[in-house]
Amino acid sequence: MSRNALSAPHLTAADQPNLWLPYTQMQTAPFPVEAVSTSGSRITLADGRELVDGVAAWWTACHGYSHPHIHEALVRQAERMPHVMFGGMVHEPAIRLAARLAAMLPGDLERVFFTDSGSVAMEVAIKMAVQYHINRGTSGRTKILSFRGGYHGDTLGMMSICDPEEGMHSLFAGVLPEQALADLPVDGDSLARLEALLAERGDSIAAMVTEPLVQGAGGMLFHDPEVLRHLRELCDRHGILLILDEIFTGFGRTGTMFACEQAGIVPDIVALSKALTGGTMALAATVARRGVFEAFLSDSAGHALMHGPTFMANPLACAVANASLDLFETEPRLEQVATISAQLARELEPCRTLPGVKDVRVLGAIGVVELETLDDPDALRRAFVERGVWIRPFRNIVYLTPAFTIMPEELTRLTTAIVDVLREGA
Repeated sequence: MSRNALSAPHLTAADQPNLWLPYTQMQTAPFPVEAVSTSGSRITLADGRELVDGVAAWWTACHGYSHPHIHEALVRQAERMPHVMFGGMVHEPAIRLAARLAAMLPGDLERVFFTDSGSVAMEVAIKMAVQYHINRGTSGRTKILSFRGGYHGDTLGMMSICDPEEGMHSLFAGVLPEQALADLPVDGDSLARLEALLAERGDSIAAMVTEPLVQGAGGMLFHDPEVLRHLRELCDRHGILLILDEIFTGFGRTGTMFACEQAGIVPDIVALSKALTGGTMALAATVARRGVFEAFLSDSAGHALMHGPTFMANPLACAVANASLDLFETEPRLEQVATISAQLARELEPCRTLPGVKDVRVLGAIGVVELETLDDPDALRRAFVERGVWIRPFRNIVYLTPAFTIMPEELTRLTTAIVDVLREGA
């Protein structure tokens, strides 16, 4: 079947030979576009069209695509040592990256455990938290408390702490372990309910988990830094570890290097991924405070953290992540985020008056238009492609999370497309 034939409008994703696409009903979804190259904030398709990317490859490509400094680091490391096992052996790219992350993160977050995806980084965080209490001789703390609207990955463990109404996760209710679920304490009533839950069940909870400032896949839901301060105080009061999922929010996306900085708190464990390598390689990290790490030190092998992904601390990925951190040090990324934030606020504001628009909100380099309903996201996606932009609506939102290096005229092209498509749809 020719490429042109595969692009015919009557074909669906199921007509793509062999591939099974993510988050896709293959029988009804349109046939996917094919990318052949990337540069900056642009994606070139197989048919020659060029799209401005509004979502930075699922929020990862913070420096834009194909940044020469990252590319050069990748090539140098590939020539030297693409991979080596991390069991009983270490290497300079990982040692240097761990030290840099520890220096960047607040407080005594200093012990870095590398994995290769955000979901696994969060799985490790949960294992750390539960075993922390076991190693300290505390029994019964086996539950994880998470919040409605939250999303932490699609592995079985992570599905158990996501909002059960988030999507497909409710299908697995009989398989997933039962955890504790609450509303984020965004006002007096929800704070009182959370305090009551902890008074009743706090001694069974090992850790509290949340995405700081923004619940991403739950619908780009924002909350105030004060919420995080409440969570930190409650965790301290009840002897619970606080885990922050900064996989989306970390590395400048919310306007500070890490979202927790805006609340002035230090989590006990933080998970990082996505922009860690500037969107170039798969890499994640779970970083623990000194006291958490020390609970695993013992003469007993049973106190060790028994986890070790085959490709953990992959040298290529660590070299690329170091190059990405170089760019945060040498190029004005946070200033760029502030500029993007102002432009998003200004240029998305006209959406607020359109029929069917529920809210318009901006935080850092995140711009969101929330709709009352979104019945056909695929139709919107096609309309955006026709206008030369790559925007991927989901749930009931149309959002932008561009590269921090995007040019102002490229960002205007994205915001104009959103305004025009929503206006025409209205």
